[in-house]
Amino acid sequence: METLHDCETWSPERIRDHQLDLLRTQLTRLHGTSRHYRRRWDDLGWHPADLRDLDDLAALPVTDKAGYQQAIDDHPPYGDFLAVPREDIARLHFSSGTTGVPTPVAWTGRDLDRWADLYARAAYSQGVRPGDVYQCLFSFAWFVGGLGGTLGYTRLGATVIPAGSGDTERQLETIFRYGTTAVGGTPSFLLHLADRARDLGWSLADSAVEHVMVGGEPGGQVPATRALIEREWGARCYDGYGCLEFQPTAWECAAQAGGHLAEDFAYAEVVDPVTRTPVPDGEPGVLVLTHLDKQACPLVRWWTGDVVVRDRARCDCGRTHARLVGGVRGRADDMLVVRGVNVFPSAVENVVRRVVGDLAEFRIVIDPALADPATGYPTGLRLQVEAVAGGELRGRLAAALRADLAVRAVIDIVAPGELPRTTHKARRVVRAGEPDVPEVHRVP
Repeated sequence: METLHDCETWSPERIRDHQLDLLRTQLTRLHGTSRHYRRRWDDLGWHPADLRDLDDLAALPVTDKAGYQQAIDDHPPYGDFLAVPREDIARLHFSSGTTGVPTPVAWTGRDLDRWADLYARAAYSQGVRPGDVYQCLFSFAWFVGGLGGTLGYTRLGATVIPAGSGDTERQLETIFRYGTTAVGGTPSFLLHLADRARDLGWSLADSAVEHVMVGGEPGGQVPATRALIEREWGARCYDGYGCLEFQPTAWECAAQAGGHLAEDFAYAEVVDPVTRTPVPDGEPGVLVLTHLDKQACPLVRWWTGDVVVRDRARCDCGRTHARLVGGVRGRADDMLVVRGVNVFPSAVENVVRRVVGDLAEFRIVIDPALADPATGYPTGLRLQVEAVAGGELRGRLAAALRADLAVRAVIDIVAPGELPRTTHKARRVVRAGEPDVPEVHRVP
């Protein structure tokens, strides 16, 4: 892989023609092999032959996680989305199982090959080359990211250390001992490693690491968090985006100007979260994805729930695939409406990182005391932020949140170490009084 992948520089017209050709083939195949989609489309009186243009896909309803889970419940253990014989399944990965029943997603051998190629393209676009040493810091226990990274960087020709997201001190020792040059993990774990390295008297900025790929959380596209990671690691930080069902979907190149959508792999729509109609490029909406060539369990109009902004302008790197500028702005179901202002946790994180200026943890607490009694909607935010002392920091942070986000905030300064850490995905929004939300001690 010494040059850009051919498809990454196709003209917009060629990309659309390619997508339409693959989509027609895919939908026709699904009508014959997927019990779920055949039944659903027959009930609607719709047939793949009705697809004459990419925009015609919008006539179909979205597929969401609730519907996917219901299909699993009705047809255990694989559901009725499966589009290949069971014996053709080469890999199963599972959701985190918030309902208590992990949701499977299947891959064939060809699907895995495609997956590895996409990850390799992502790594190559960020400057990783054969001979680099990649330490994968994503979890391997049920989580999909670890094996995806391992597959891709191996395909590229890097030396791969599948380390996972535990054993903090051993991770640090390995980075220095084996000259790790590239790492991948969640922003929260990478910052945790930097914090621990400082405690041990080490500086990750003095390591050989040059490339940091982050995913699983929006921190990689939060300017203050990205700057913090780059300062602590002495390396460039690139954001990657994907979900269990679409792995991976978009990644930043060396220009760090938003993740390039893999438009040869998935057809992307950006729609209004309420009306579900397309929004113009440059405006936020929910990302809806359709597999173009996946074999095992392709999904049509998958509702990711992720709010993004699409930009189709050619990138300075030469790639022509559309970009998700600013990455994932937040989850549609995590968005807070505070006196008519839409507030995402990632926007709050950017302000907190900039004002507090260190590795302190924070979280947003949904507090009934800060809600309109008539509607129940928040009238302000309550933030718990770790710091040594409160005083003027409390006022500066509240003022910055009002200036940047136009919201009122009540700031609780808590002692360092009070808020929970994670080696996986940080939980930034909690509800006061929930059993798993422990009380914290406020700093005067």
